[in-house]
Amino acid sequence: MKYKDQVVIVTGGGQGIGRAIAQTFAREGAKVVIADIDEEAGSENVQLIKQHGGYALFIKTDVTSEQQIQHLINETIQQFGQIDILINNAGIGHTESIYTIDVKDFDRVIATNLRSVFLCSKYAALDMRKRKNGVILNIASTRAFMSEPNTEAYAASKGGIIALTHALAMSLGPDGIRVNAISPGWIEVRDWQKKTKATQPHHTMEDKKQHPVGRVGQPYDIAEACLYLASEQAGFITGQNLTIDGGMTKKMIYVE
Repeated sequence: MKYKDQVVIVTGGGQGIGRAIAQTFAREGAKVVIADIDEEAGSENVQLIKQHGGYALFIKTDVTSEQQIQHLINETIQQFGQIDILINNAGIGHTESIYTIDVKDFDRVIATNLRSVFLCSKYAALDMRKRKNGVILNIASTRAFMSEPNTEAYAASKGGIIALTHALAMSLGPDGIRVNAISPGWIEVRDWQKKTKATQPHHTMEDKKQHPVGRVGQPYDIAEACLYLASEQAGFITGQNLTIDGGMTKKMIYVE
């Protein structure tokens, strides 16, 4: 119970990686606030956490809205008195040719994935600095460094998170706040969706062979890293990005 009574906000905590992060911190005794636009998913994860003896609260939040982010922060402080850890995980994707994508779709990805990190960090830090103590973790992606075609909006948002992370670390360091990022690679989340959406994944041997560790990633791979980076053991780490991809981005692939 290394996080007993600490208050943790997880944006996008209803499904996927965020669902695992919320459950993992709750398992370690944290009071977890799940912020998600999907009320069904968020409420479902709260119930799962409570069934295992943890504590969680759902606050419906559209992270593209500054007012809703302010409400999230203010409501968390009103309920628990403080914020110890913020995990900026909320994100969406959009795959479309640069020749046809509408600027509104591009802006929506940036607002959800990148601007929300700035706004959530800003308002959470206002509380954290009062105690000269706090941790912010930003979930980026290996797509910040490598791409498939037609993913300009997503790649730009994730690359921006990496840069924003070290900028925030410099600005907030004097206030006792550490800021780091995690860049997941291929993490299988199909079975970590809400019940009405979840499906059972299947991976071929070729899928597994793309990873030197011999398997596709799981949400808990990211959640356990969050536990470490938020801990006192990581107290000398800030402004960094940790790539967690089973070695996939380091493997050279030759086509014969």
